[in-house]
Amino acid sequence: MQVMRGWATRYAPWVGLVSILGTAPQALAGEYEGSPQVAEFVGEMTRDYGFAGEQLMGVFREAQRKQSILDAISRPAERVKQWKEYRPMFLTDARIARGVDFWRQHEAVLARAEQEYGVPAQVIVSIIGVETFFGRNTGNYRVIDALSTLGFDYPPRAEFFRKELREFLLLAREEQVDPLTLKGSYAGAMGLPQFMPSSFRAYAVDFDGDGHINIWTNADDAIGSVASYFKRHGWEAGQPVVSLAEVRGDQVDEGLTVGIEPVKTVGELRALGWSSHDALRDDMPVTAFRLEGDNGPEYWMGLKNFYAITRYNRSVMYAMAVHQLSEQLVQARGVK
Repeated sequence: MQVMRGWATRYAPWVGLVSILGTAPQALAGEYEGSPQVAEFVGEMTRDYGFAGEQLMGVFREAQRKQSILDAISRPAERVKQWKEYRPMFLTDARIARGVDFWRQHEAVLARAEQEYGVPAQVIVSIIGVETFFGRNTGNYRVIDALSTLGFDYPPRAEFFRKELREFLLLAREEQVDPLTLKGSYAGAMGLPQFMPSSFRAYAVDFDGDGHINIWTNADDAIGSVASYFKRHGWEAGQPVVSLAEVRGDQVDEGLTVGIEPVKTVGELRALGWSSHDALRDDMPVTAFRLEGDNGPEYWMGLKNFYAITRYNRSVMYAMAVHQLSEQLVQARGVK
């Protein structure tokens, strides 16, 4: 990341021109030049967070509205894949092999993160593998363009993305980085673990102690930040994630959870014909779900750590992909 000591620094060449010409040169107008929405936003950031209004306007003069971002977020939802189609997208030989390499390369840092936060190394590696293929696909949009486009030109979720834009500008100031240099996804997710700016400010950590948090190119910080996120979202060290259920009877589907919150208990499911080979207490809260696997329906009970994974991405299949990839990484690495 490019370190800066103040956003005015990027306009330093103007100083010489001012001394020669007596007036500052006219900035080239960008898509957000003169926008009432942007002016209001800059006013709020100036009033509430102490930003220098002209410096911030300078950033927005260079921000670009991207039609490709609006096209991407407005694209009709893809048909929901079944588990037997979704799973092979993430549990590939290439992803597993790259994950083993990543684990070996960062073994000491992963061990320290597991020790400090209680989150297994394989789960941290799996998240980074699912999110960005270990840094291969971190996004090519400037975050300022993504969040400005969605915050000012996408009314359905403008409030959310303006909030993320605010968080992004705050993190850029806190980390002393140029907000025009940072890249991410079309929705503004950033770095190896694809944190939104609000998640960055709430959960990201300086895990290598260099005084800055860099989840873009610093694997140490990315690893520590993922572990921090899960710890803060209720991960319990040494506890299971999911349990495959055996089912019988005509009341089985009555136990399925609506949504992803663990609102059922193991005891309630037992009464409806669910059972498991794992030692689960009757009072344990679970998310009960069914997936369409290669060999037919699969019934699963997701425990507290499973719910913690869904806090990263609110999808049962996402959490299952992360969990099963983590298991494959352990197997491939030969670690018990």
